[in-house]
Amino acid sequence: MVPISFKPHRFPLDVIRYAVWLYFRFTLSIRDVEELLAQRGIEVSREAIRCWVIKFGPLIAANLRRRRCAPTGRWHLDEMVVKIAGRRMWLWRAVDDEGEVLDVLVQKRRNKAAALKLLRKLLRNQGIHPETITTDKLASYRAALRELGLTGRRRPGGMRANNRAENSHLAIRRRERKQQKFKSQGSAQRFLASHAAVYNTFNTQPHLIRRPTLRLFRAAAHEAWTAATQAG
Repeated sequence: MVPISFKPHRFPLDVIRYAVWLYFRFTLSIRDVEELLAQRGIEVSREAIRCWVIKFGPLIAANLRRRRCAPTGRWHLDEMVVKIAGRRMWLWRAVDDEGEVLDVLVQKRRNKAAALKLLRKLLRNQGIHPETITTDKLASYRAALRELGLTGRRRPGGMRANNRAENSHLAIRRRERKQQKFKSQGSAQRFLASHAAVYNTFNTQPHLIRRPTLRLFRAAAHEAWTAATQAG
């Protein structure tokens, strides 16, 4: 863990930590977070909350990623179209077979070079070689995997075969609507990378486990968040 410095800020650590958690954990706007804090007697401007999100979001996300266990070797890759500043762009995403978001990459193209960039980033950052890579029928994946020597691990299929990745897009679509579209490629990349780390930490999948187990998972998630936001 890398301690985070909160010294230049006049608000206590707990307030900043809570505001950033609300924004990334739930489908809330900056205005919504301001209202929730005001209801608790904490008067913070929207601009202050926006600055906290931009400054501390990536730092906390990096600490959360350091705490995560290694993902499984069964990867699912997919891409979705997003409108950013009126331009059509592509959001490339990779998840494992348990729904863990491995990486997110906003790119202008949907071609071999874009697929290669995602795959190389995955291989560099995940630290493991995939057992299988499930994709849709986009030819760019086949060309990119052939160049990387991973053709034998590809499992092409339709929407049903790649349902894990398709369902994983839903959380992003909700945030996209709430924020009334992303404003730039850079801000979208920063937000989605931070959002993925928080999503992975608090994605306890309560519909699959018993209540006592859910309590343990939630306690572990909040413990990870507290450790990731320790002041230096």
